[in-house]
Amino acid sequence: MKLLFWRFIREEEGSTALEYGLIAAGLSIAIVTVLVQIAATFARLQASSAAAGN
Repeated sequence: MKLLFWRFIREEEGSTALEYGLIAAGLSIAIVTVLVQIAATFARLQASSAAAGN
């Protein structure tokens, strides 16, 4: 069992796919965060424009 565990720990095949998955997840979170901030800014600008009577 100990040998099986160490063989699993040393195995590197498939780790590239995992790394790409983590990179994709990080980029997705960053993109969503930026889009939420842009939407909030747009809503704030739209509200101030409506309040000004334009």
